[in-house]
Amino acid sequence: MKGYSRYARKKQATGPMHSFQPSLTANLQQLRQELGFSPDLTIREWELGEQGIRVAVAYTNNLIDMQIVSEFILRSLSVFGTDDLAARLFSPDDTFLFIKSRAVKVGEVRETEDWTDLAVSVVSGDTAILIDGCVKAVVCGTRGGEWRSISEPTTEVTIRGPKDSFNESIATNITLLRRRIMNPDLWLETMKIGNVTKTDVAVMYIKGVADENIVQEVKRRLKEVKLDSVLESGYIEELIQDQTFTPFPTMYNSERPDVVAKNLLEGRVAVLVNGTPFVLIVPTVLAQFFESAEDYYQRYDISSFLRLIRYISFLISLLVPSIYIAGVTFHQDMIPTSLLFSLAASREGVPFPALVEALIMEVTFELLREAGIRLPRAVGQAVSIVGALVLGQAAVQAGIVSPAMVIVVAITGIASFAIPAYNLAISARLIRFLFMILSASFGFYALTLGMIVLTAHLCSLRSFGVPYLTPFAPFLPSEQKDTVMRFPLWSLFTRVRMIQTKKVKGLEGEQDEQ
Repeated sequence: MKGYSRYARKKQATGPMHSFQPSLTANLQQLRQELGFSPDLTIREWELGEQGIRVAVAYTNNLIDMQIVSEFILRSLSVFGTDDLAARLFSPDDTFLFIKSRAVKVGEVRETEDWTDLAVSVVSGDTAILIDGCVKAVVCGTRGGEWRSISEPTTEVTIRGPKDSFNESIATNITLLRRRIMNPDLWLETMKIGNVTKTDVAVMYIKGVADENIVQEVKRRLKEVKLDSVLESGYIEELIQDQTFTPFPTMYNSERPDVVAKNLLEGRVAVLVNGTPFVLIVPTVLAQFFESAEDYYQRYDISSFLRLIRYISFLISLLVPSIYIAGVTFHQDMIPTSLLFSLAASREGVPFPALVEALIMEVTFELLREAGIRLPRAVGQAVSIVGALVLGQAAVQAGIVSPAMVIVVAITGIASFAIPAYNLAISARLIRFLFMILSASFGFYALTLGMIVLTAHLCSLRSFGVPYLTPFAPFLPSEQKDTVMRFPLWSLFTRVRMIQTKKVKGLEGEQDEQ
């Protein structure tokens, strides 16, 4: 993160890039050379005014909105060439000023004297206007081209609630958020990250609601990122998170605009990356990963029941195989007699100890799960279900595993799917293997020590300075209204105290503090 990329070192070694020259021909030749004489670079030239001042328009096909370029730039310059006032312009500087202030009729117009900025703008979908005898250019915002349309969420599916999701266009994603929070206090700051890709990255927060220290820390960490390329928000997440060596995600991501808007209203900061539909949210606490967007669209009693089920599912996914292994290996006296006889009968003839038996089934289940994701969607789900049934039944009949182990692994797998956040479910799957080994070594004693170490590790985590287990540790009684249970909406007056102390109604008017 602190080192520069190979691309940056190469640029430093070769010196600064070519600057503007008074000759239009030389500038156009340099632009073609910088872009590798790419065939999708289009250049149109005119002669304007009584002096016949040469003007060129440069843009990249398929990255621009062709209607804007045709109607408001090319056509405007054509009319400009026959304008009486244009005919009386005798210098390149007069022509530059007139083009910038009157001739070009687009919303975003700026000037640049930086050759790097010009080249990046052209390959980003902007249109550049260069004038013979002028050592600067006009850059017009004409970005367009083909993007995936707004569709339903694929990873955060809900029965009730909005059906739109982010796509790969950062401009579209910003628009979706502004439509939900139509308030001037919703601030946006952008930057480019990636020495080669020049990826647009945006930081959004509600001024006066988000903690200013957290906002500044997010921007500081983003500015320190030194990479050749940023192709997805995962690149940013791994470089700006507080702690790398942890199985738990310390940054939340979502493809739903309503989820991101809710977190912004709670005082959090959103990081949007061009080219990905997943928006990062900081700071993050563990309780966020058990929340679903639908929790706030259903009645509080239904939402509370479903959220409680998710917490139980996480514990099942994490502990059930380990408890089974410890019970049948070391603590048979803790198992009821009738159940113990059934387990002993089912394990009769199985040549492996419980740990090996569990590892075989868990690894097989993970293989089927991964294969189902990679296979074509039409057959992936069918292959996963049929494969699990066939392999499980065949393994039991062959005496490799016991029927009880198949049941344990199946319950564990189903429970992992009930966790709303995919990255937290993966964390439970990874830790589960470690707990299985501990249970097979020293039984419940080792499992208990493992839980203590895991709890201590969770207590040590921070997300941009906020304790990861907030509001459980530190325990905040007033913040338990929206954690394991969800109280009625009329009782949820305040945000999480560790993130922001102002009341919800402060965005609308009062800025009272507790």
